[in-house]
Amino acid sequence: MASLVAGGLLALAFQPFGLWFTAPLGVGLLCWLSRQARVRRVLWSGFAAGLVMYGVTVSFEYVVDWWLPLLLVPVLALWVGLIATVQRLVQRLPLWPLWAAAAWTAVEACAQRFPLGGFAWDRLGFSTADAPFGGYLWVLGTAGTGFVVAVTGTLLLAALDGLAGTRRRVGRVVTPLVVAALVLAGGVVLRAVPVTATDEGEVTIAVVQGDVDGSAGPHTMGYARSVTDNHVSETIMAMARARTGLDPMPDLVLWPENSTDMDPNTDEQTRELIGRAQSIAGVPILVGAVTDGPGADERQTTALWWTAAGETDRYAKRNAVPFGEYTPMKDLVFALVPMARQVGRQTVPGTEPGVIDGELNGGRVLSVGAIICYELAFDATVYDTERHGGQVMTVQSNNATYDGTMQPLQQFSITRIRAMEMRREIVVSTTSSYSGLIGARGEVIARSTPGTAYAQSFTVPVRSGTTPAMTVGPLCELVGVALVAAGAVAGVIVGRARRRETDR
Repeated sequence: MASLVAGGLLALAFQPFGLWFTAPLGVGLLCWLSRQARVRRVLWSGFAAGLVMYGVTVSFEYVVDWWLPLLLVPVLALWVGLIATVQRLVQRLPLWPLWAAAAWTAVEACAQRFPLGGFAWDRLGFSTADAPFGGYLWVLGTAGTGFVVAVTGTLLLAALDGLAGTRRRVGRVVTPLVVAALVLAGGVVLRAVPVTATDEGEVTIAVVQGDVDGSAGPHTMGYARSVTDNHVSETIMAMARARTGLDPMPDLVLWPENSTDMDPNTDEQTRELIGRAQSIAGVPILVGAVTDGPGADERQTTALWWTAAGETDRYAKRNAVPFGEYTPMKDLVFALVPMARQVGRQTVPGTEPGVIDGELNGGRVLSVGAIICYELAFDATVYDTERHGGQVMTVQSNNATYDGTMQPLQQFSITRIRAMEMRREIVVSTTSSYSGLIGARGEVIARSTPGTAYAQSFTVPVRSGTTPAMTVGPLCELVGVALVAAGAVAGVIVGRARRRETDR
């Protein structure tokens, strides 16, 4: 039962619940459970907690197909079982709260890479958009901030240990509580640090959310080209708002991921639709397109810089969704689960950083940091947009498949986390839910209503440079993995030494 409670506490920290303070409690409870004598019981306790945590937070995958969460949730739960097992070993060491917290950092680093490119959706750092811990994001990144959340939980457990002890009781209670309070205070202070001013000018971006014609699920996009028709119509609305003075006149129009389901370079009708929208706008459009190739029966999810001359630059999505955009080990999977063939053409990931250099009217070149949907969960992909000179940040998403589930809110919250890490405004365009503008401190400046068409222009600063998070975050992962590997070995050695002393 305690395992199920731990998993529930962890799940409640994420959207749509957003009870950030339950994450340290869940971490502390799981750490306490890892003290059981048998390794097998520890592993099962962590696995059970993971089943509850992920069973709640990624249950939305059922809309793709009923079998997908049945496959995904147990795999993810194994990582939580591994965390509990590692914590059992490292709690034998001095300063064990630090070692136990590092177990979360190390395992989360592995989980966002393995298997099949990883699944990084529910990391402790992603629960901090409205928490005091969120102040650490621009310094420590998501990985380091997740460690801060975890160490707060293990310090609370250490304080409870002090209450149960008989020697140096006051110090054993007060010291970890004071450290935990200082951790929270540090986050509050860092959150108050102002964003560095910019003198590099501004750019106005019109966000277009065209909405979709279908209902939630794999066929939500409706008939071919219908979603493109919708975005042409809403581009007209965006320009009407600008030309009547309701919004500033845009320098760029932002369409979402999958705003066209046909390749405009090969499909003449789609090309004409986009060309019509671009002609009406009179400015470039950053189009989210499904493009053909590079091989036969292959596709890419791309962001295309579209002008009167057509495509002039592009970015191809680097993190494709397993079983959603491509099928791993497809021959085996198709044999076992024939319905997996519904994925259709296989998505080929891009290899280049997400920065598009596009020319605005008047010859000004703007470097746009382009992040496409699922990529938000992956540090390296997101950080590359700032590292490689992105001056304004955009997110293009198609969450229409998940309308009515908790996924769109979760993704919008992760987008807020990324804005806080990079200290950049992020302009968001989705097909049908939660488009708008997020400020450089993660504040929600504007957000659309799900299931509606939406258009609005936003003027944002042009920025350069990087935050410490771009360097420190990946370093935290490396240090966490090294510490846990060394700590696990040391824990085994210490455990054997204690058993020998007991045998004597």
